[in-house]
Amino acid sequence: MSINLKGRDFLTLLDFTPEEIQYLLDFSAELKAEKKDGKLHKTHEGKNIALIFEKSSTRTRCSFEVAASDLGMGSTYLASGSQIGVKETLADTARVLAGMFDAIEYRGFEQSRVETLAKYSKVPVINGLTNEYHPTQILADFLTIEEHFGKLKGIKLVYMGDAGYNMGDSLMIGCAKMGLHFVACAPDEYYPPQPLIDRCREIAKETGAIIEMNADPMDAVKDADVIYTDVWVSMGEPEEKWNYRFKDLYPYRVTQDLMDAAGPDCVFMHCLPAYHNTDTQVGKEVCKKYGIDSLEVTEEVFEGPQSIVFQEAENRMHTIKAIMAAVI
Repeated sequence: MSINLKGRDFLTLLDFTPEEIQYLLDFSAELKAEKKDGKLHKTHEGKNIALIFEKSSTRTRCSFEVAASDLGMGSTYLASGSQIGVKETLADTARVLAGMFDAIEYRGFEQSRVETLAKYSKVPVINGLTNEYHPTQILADFLTIEEHFGKLKGIKLVYMGDAGYNMGDSLMIGCAKMGLHFVACAPDEYYPPQPLIDRCREIAKETGAIIEMNADPMDAVKDADVIYTDVWVSMGEPEEKWNYRFKDLYPYRVTQDLMDAAGPDCVFMHCLPAYHNTDTQVGKEVCKKYGIDSLEVTEEVFEGPQSIVFQEAENRMHTIKAIMAAVI
């Protein structure tokens, strides 16, 4: 079956079939191999993309800018100096930018904001992260898993910590679509929204995926292929959330004991940034407050042989490039 995604928005993986997701993963691997071989693929010369960043970024911004350059595209970074939502509505912004650019990327807060851009834009809109979804990260994660295990279907991925935010939600969707065994390991109040769990379980009936909730870390990681975590307080959330988040989520910190319980073939993944030591301002302050030396993952695991976080980070660029090349 021929896959053609030209002109499509990329807002959430819920909008894509398993075949379309696999196409993007295969395309990502092809583009990555070409780059490693020094083969140019400037297939989009003369095209331009607007990059809207309402939240700070390292990997996402660099991935979009390098990917655009590799494709021969121009990119314009829009952050605090723009009028978006200040003197100009999102609907107006979408129509203005769509007249100048061939695509728009948005990284910010509510999913409704990127959906508004897509509604009023005549060019593709790509979700670089919202509070609810982070679909570009999931493609990078799945490419990394494919590279390591040679497959996706049947892989058991355990997400530790706050599974009710963008990463937990998006990994669950991706796993449901692609036939993985997804486990959200967290206290009950940190599970994904029940309507989304129900929807993913319906999808799983067609793909063979398993969608599971489990509050017991040692039980959850039995036979796990991947243990995944993220920061306990996400971008845009108030710092006072640390007080109860620390108490609730500390038992779900990824330690070497947890990795050992999963087995020697299990890998550790994290979308980054990670508070694995006290070498960052936030890490230093929070760890000092609670008398610990790391937060969601220990230094031993993060820097250990089972960690594939930097391969995962590199794959952000290759997968974002594939999305851009496919939809623009």
